[in-house]
Amino acid sequence: MEDMGKNLRILMNRRNLNQHYDELMTRVMKDTDVQQFITANQKAIDQATIDRSAAKLYEFVTEKHKFLSDKASLAPGYEPKLFLNHHFIDVTYVPTAELVAEQKDNALRSRVHSINMPKNIQAARLDQFYPENRTGALQAGVTFVTDYIKEPKKFHQGLYLYGSFGVGKTYLLGAIAHELAVNGFQTTLLHFPTFAVEMKNAIGQNNLMEKIDVIKKAPILMLDDIGADSMSSWIRDDVLGVILQFRMQEELTTFFSSNFSMQALEKEHLTVSQRGENEPLKAKRIMERVRFLSQEVELLGQNRRLKPKNN
Repeated sequence: MEDMGKNLRILMNRRNLNQHYDELMTRVMKDTDVQQFITANQKAIDQATIDRSAAKLYEFVTEKHKFLSDKASLAPGYEPKLFLNHHFIDVTYVPTAELVAEQKDNALRSRVHSINMPKNIQAARLDQFYPENRTGALQAGVTFVTDYIKEPKKFHQGLYLYGSFGVGKTYLLGAIAHELAVNGFQTTLLHFPTFAVEMKNAIGQNNLMEKIDVIKKAPILMLDDIGADSMSSWIRDDVLGVILQFRMQEELTTFFSSNFSMQALEKEHLTVSQRGENEPLKAKRIMERVRFLSQEVELLGQNRRLKPKNN
């Protein structure tokens, strides 16, 4: 291995900086962590080892000072540590607890792909789901997560959550998605009315099928607010229908939330097109796929959007 300490001393000699070199190394050798490391490894470290490792010891002391002072360093978020590397003292950089926590949080967030959903959906948690009149829905969510974690390769019906405005349907979807993320599973949450508008706009951009493919192939898909807006026959059949058909064939877990029960969604929303046409068979076809993919669960209670501290 190249004698870095010797090279450093030669460089200093060339510049008549021997005294400065000695001062630097005196300061380095007074560092408490350096002293403790040498003492702990005294059987393997002699003066020749220290001389060879001068540059690395200097790097350690300098970077440690930056780390403790919160100054810009070679590896932000990493703490320098000394270690023995084949009769040579070297420096490694260990991630701090704060960085590890941040990386873990980022990993969780990356497993919850939220599209046009409220920003606070990332903060949803099952243990913060207010249970008043909603114990059944909470239990259904907990049961799903437990069963899915046990057998992720098995087909699991998602939940079709329905109820009045503000009773916590979207929050519960987000809480389930977070719990799945903690256990390493990816979920896509999608606000369906906004997605429908984007699909109409994508027709002229030649990327319609690409956008649909991303959604229909999501490992776990949550379609939020189904039925919130009137749905054209094209959105119903060529967008929603295509997504649900693929997911039914591939047995991919799918969740829904709606203000309508399944029966009401079929009769009051999907049957009559925007043009006023009555299309019960096409509506029934969609609902067969919804019923195959999900279990209907009602959420009761007051509009909790009027009580921001509760969910």
